[in-house]
Amino acid sequence: MTQEQKGPIEVIICDDHVLYRAGVRAALSQKKDIKIIAEADNGMHLINLLKSIPVDVILLDIQMPVMDGIQALPEIKKLCPNTKIIMLTMMDDHSMITKLMEIGANSYLSKTSDSEIIYEAIKTCHNDEYYFNAMTNQALLSNLKQKNMQLPPQLLGIDAQLNDKETMILKLMCEEKSTKEIADLVELSPRTVEALRDKLKVKTGAKTTAGLILYAVKHKIIEEL
Repeated sequence: MTQEQKGPIEVIICDDHVLYRAGVRAALSQKKDIKIIAEADNGMHLINLLKSIPVDVILLDIQMPVMDGIQALPEIKKLCPNTKIIMLTMMDDHSMITKLMEIGANSYLSKTSDSEIIYEAIKTCHNDEYYFNAMTNQALLSNLKQKNMQLPPQLLGIDAQLNDKETMILKLMCEEKSTKEIADLVELSPRTVEALRDKLKVKTGAKTTAGLILYAVKHKIIEEL
């Protein structure tokens, strides 16, 4: 569980477009609980920065010269396993979204997203590990329905027996509810909800929240999002 944040959430923007970085920086500078601590224009530049600058959340563009976001993602996770990574793109590629979330991305946003959505994604990823939206949820659903979609090995053949409370929490996670929102709806403390989420991962064999979503779809806990 994430320790209580002392001070603002520290963020690095990695994008090769100067104007886009400037726009995001200007918008987020209005938020007292967010602090942009550095900028990078490609994945290699970012990785070099991370060797000396700890950071909470990275906004990472997918398409960049020298080293793109797809190449940089696994390297960042090795270097900073606890840093949350929000991928930025102009493409709505379902197979790409699923692949990136399975190898460590915490969210996937369109670069046309307004500043409030970016702000909400940063806060949610920092506090609750993942930020799901219509794009990520539909990607998980559509890819699962394709014949060539391979579930993570740890989810194959597992049919966990979930009780009513666990099933309800899993459904609410699939509906993009935050830990606090789920806690309010099921009348439990946020700490208890976190414990139940961890228990769900153990019971289903999922290692990530994205894996739990895949499990929920495969076992028809949710049909559509």
